Amino acid sequence: MVNIKRPKNPSPLAGEGGARRVAVGGRGGVPSRSELLVRAKSMRLNPTEAEKHLWSVLRAKRLSGFKFKRQVVIDSYIVDFVNFDHRLIVEADGSQHAESDYDRRRDAYLKKQGFKILRFWNSDVLNDSDAVAETIWHALQTPPLPSAASRLPPSPARGEGIESELHV
Repeated sequence: MVNIKRPKNPSPLAGEGGARRVAVGGRGGVPSRSELLVRAKSMRLNPTEAEKHLWSVLRAKRLSGFKFKRQVVIDSYIVDFVNFDHRLIVEADGSQHAESDYDRRRDAYLKKQGFKILRFWNSDVLNDSDAVAETIWHALQTPPLPSAASRLPPSPARGEGIESELHV
């Protein structure tokens, strides 16, 4: 059973909210780190209804004590919610994400960095949040994926791998 602490006075939620876009320029359309941080802050201040609802479940360790952050910059991407201990990213998606090539490339990149990604339609977050919370909880029960850095071969420049040579 999932242990979810609910707020005492949750606000009534309806609809998905409007699409949010913040213009970013950077080098050849690639936003700079500072532009991404500004955009992430704007997204935290103006969440969709589904993001508000999902945050009410995930914030303040309400989901069985697991810590999540929201609208976090990871390299050149902003993720909706992330638990770094288990390297789990949770996304609340509207119809603009259906069959998105950008999302496929983004997910492939983040998976290479050792993240597991769960995507939920906004309507599921709003209408079946218990099932969404349970799915997230189950994903957190598996051991965390190793980070990309831990999958690299040892670096003698950092003094890694020397022990095995010394004990031969």
